[in-house]
Amino acid sequence: MVERSHRPPSRGCNGRTAFFITTIPTLIMDIQIATLCDHAADYNGKLVITGTFDTLAARALPVVHPACALAMRFCFTSEDTGKHQLSINIINEDGEPLDPNNMPIKPDFEVQMPKNTPFITRNIVMNLQGLRFPTAGIYSIDIGCDDEILIRLPLRIVQVTQGPNGETQIA
Repeated sequence: MVERSHRPPSRGCNGRTAFFITTIPTLIMDIQIATLCDHAADYNGKLVITGTFDTLAARALPVVHPACALAMRFCFTSEDTGKHQLSINIINEDGEPLDPNNMPIKPDFEVQMPKNTPFITRNIVMNLQGLRFPTAGIYSIDIGCDDEILIRLPLRIVQVTQGPNGETQIA
């Protein structure tokens, strides 16, 4: 894979603009999209996402979020062919799982590439119900493959109160 360098272009000896060419290593399981949202669906290969968010406001703690979805879109190349294990874990600021009895979630999957296909994409929607957050703070959704974290999505839980004029205020 070849990509233009992030360095600004310079003038070559012939006066034309020159770009420095570098090779970029191919990463296993390129994650094109990963977000927490109100709803997501795969519709004939199209990832439909509604209401992406990174903060939950609660009047009281602990708070149980009734339902949401983790929407992901992966791009695979021939280097990804074979068996893998996905890992999804929601952790608190101390790195402890939100639900130690059920996390991390580790489904196995296999990538098979059709001949003469440079890449394939796959959408994964994970519906999450009854997530219980005991305290305000920063949580993370870790998405990994084969024991390597690929992306960490932050999720902020804030406690709010109602101000004297009815406005919402962070406690």
